[in-house]
Amino acid sequence: MSKTSTPGQIRRLTKAHKMSFAAVATIGAAALAATLVPAGTADAGTTVAAAPVAWTQAVEGVQAKTVQHLSMQSKLATDAAKLEAAVKAKAAAAAAAAKAKADAEAAAKAKKDREAKAAASRSTVRKPVYANNLDGWIKESLAIMKAHKIPGTYNGLYKNIMRESSGNPRAINNWDINAQNGVPSKGLLQVIKPTFLAYHVPGTPLDQYHPVANIVAAANYAADRYGSIDNVNSAY
Repeated sequence: MSKTSTPGQIRRLTKAHKMSFAAVATIGAAALAATLVPAGTADAGTTVAAAPVAWTQAVEGVQAKTVQHLSMQSKLATDAAKLEAAVKAKAAAAAAAAKAKADAEAAAKAKKDREAKAAASRSTVRKPVYANNLDGWIKESLAIMKAHKIPGTYNGLYKNIMRESSGNPRAINNWDINAQNGVPSKGLLQVIKPTFLAYHVPGTPLDQYHPVANIVAAANYAADRYGSIDNVNSAY
């Protein structure tokens, strides 16, 4: 039992199908034209010879169109493949460039971090360590004084320390007028508390007995009043 074609099936006839039908129609027409030779215009031999020639020409024409169609389809497929390859190549190049940029930025950051770490390490290594004695206290005080632009020399500090406390950071004066007023002089340079608080240098302990804090505060006060601790040669 034969099946009836639906409109959808008919619409799905490809161009190749249509060309085939056209070829068949052309071949049939050519063959019919070749065989229906009017009487009296050609003899039997001419009629017989014309039919194969027409048929052959029709077939060759169909073959030529088919080859042309296939060639066009092949070219379109080739062009599409080239375009797809170009798009993929461009995407791959963009991805590679983005990765290279990210890698370069990561490498630069890593280098910067290493350099910062190395600098911090060098700074830690180079930070001087002062002895916990009079010599070390004076040298550390001079470094702090230099950073805060407080004038004074090693000799200027040393001579005043020896006169005021003999180098004893726990020295205290309990008999002068300051002591009678309740604010005794304390430490290496015998500073009273109000003076220590007024001239205390940030970064040093807020301890009147601390040797470095005491020296720096006293030197700061002497610089304000006398120009430098070096100019002090008696009680101040």
